[in-house]
Amino acid sequence: MHQQAIRRPELLSKVMSADAAAELIKDGMTVGMSGFTRAGEAKAVPRALAIKALASPLKITLMTGASLGNDLDKQLTEAGVLARRMPFQVDNTLRKAINNGQVMFIDQHLSETVELLRNHQLKLPDIAVIEAVAITEEGHIVPTTSVGNSASFAVFAKQIIVEINTAHHPNLEGLHDIYIPTYRPTRTPLPLTQVDDRIGSSAIAIDPAKIVAIVYSEQPDSPSTILPPDAETRAIADHLIDFFENEVAEKRLGKNLAPLQAGIGSIANSVMNGLLNSSFEDLVMYSEVLQDSTFDLIDAGKMRFASASSITLSAECNARVFGNFENYKNKLVLRPQEISNHPEIVRRLGVIAVNTALEFDIYANVNSTHVCGTKMMNGIGGSGDFARNAHLSIFVTKSTAKNGAISSVVPFASHVDHNEHDVDILVTEMGLADLRGLAPRERAQLIISNCVHPDFQAALQDYFDRACQRGGHTPHILEEALSWHVRLEETGTMKKPG
Repeated sequence: MHQQAIRRPELLSKVMSADAAAELIKDGMTVGMSGFTRAGEAKAVPRALAIKALASPLKITLMTGASLGNDLDKQLTEAGVLARRMPFQVDNTLRKAINNGQVMFIDQHLSETVELLRNHQLKLPDIAVIEAVAITEEGHIVPTTSVGNSASFAVFAKQIIVEINTAHHPNLEGLHDIYIPTYRPTRTPLPLTQVDDRIGSSAIAIDPAKIVAIVYSEQPDSPSTILPPDAETRAIADHLIDFFENEVAEKRLGKNLAPLQAGIGSIANSVMNGLLNSSFEDLVMYSEVLQDSTFDLIDAGKMRFASASSITLSAECNARVFGNFENYKNKLVLRPQEISNHPEIVRRLGVIAVNTALEFDIYANVNSTHVCGTKMMNGIGGSGDFARNAHLSIFVTKSTAKNGAISSVVPFASHVDHNEHDVDILVTEMGLADLRGLAPRERAQLIISNCVHPDFQAALQDYFDRACQRGGHTPHILEEALSWHVRLEETGTMKKPG
């Protein structure tokens, strides 16, 4: 078994237990780990590290691609391992520690982490822990279901621990396209002009002498937690499809639209799923994560190719896809996240970006990250990479949350991740607001009329009307601008009494 996965003979002597490998990670280190949206993370070594820390406390700075699966962030947090964490997370236990100030969280655009490392604006990782399906004859690392930041972590780190996961089929080899940009100031343009271009290699090229440990594991990726479409997400999808059909009729888009990007989560996945019942075909995707909807579209003959940085699927879809992977492999590619999210490529390809908002305000400022402006949810992820550079920047959300106690459309966003200059289209189940070419007062009226739930529409209209009486290019009543959030924290609802 070892010889099949470890094809460079002198590395066979590096095979050891996860406990032994975890001993190589010391207090105060910066550690780069594979993993992007619950896919392709090393599993045995982080778990062993958490157990080790319970007996011998240590703290590290942990960098990943995005979120980890298999409750690893939870285990590392509970063991007190995490001093600093970047650039994204989704774990409840870690989230509480971040909001309590116990873990310092650095929320970053997902395209930027390795660029900051490359230019020595962040400390380079002391050690990288990378999940793989194989090590090649050259000593290069073949990733599993994500690339994320793994390639650059492996290049930058002084030492590398490779975790070979036998739960992944070896036929993943050949799926990846590993390309590392050249260095400034002589960087050349990225040579990617079509979604299905391959511009790099199928494995992470490193000096095999840096591999200090090889660990075997057999733990699968965590299944995604996406929910099936409901009435509201179907309505959001219907509004978007109507909009796309009009764009085609106006000859601003072709029948195959443009390369699609969808953020993670149930709402964005449901919106993509809505394309199954549309007239659009020959679709392509240039995104961060391939979710169930991608493979539903491929199976339906609607999508011909998809590029991303990871594959994160429900249990049912995972069995369907990886149980018959050769039927999908020539329609897919996984890239480093700085390439999947690269502004140069997003702008060149003319991507249609669909991301999810926590809330947005009447002028189209979008909050993706902070509840009531202070409590971190997950992080900005890649939404900013796409929103600023997309052909169409679309944000979707249900119009209310917490059983109607919260309006997702507010007078003033309590935290702004994407300002109004980067937002073209807003959609809730109530309707769609096309904001292109509109001034702030025009945007506000359209958003209030089209996107707001009836329970909050009159109150928002009243706020806007009174703000306009005060004047200003972007009218506000400053002493009331965040009053809805204050009321929510004090009473549990944004609704006014009575």
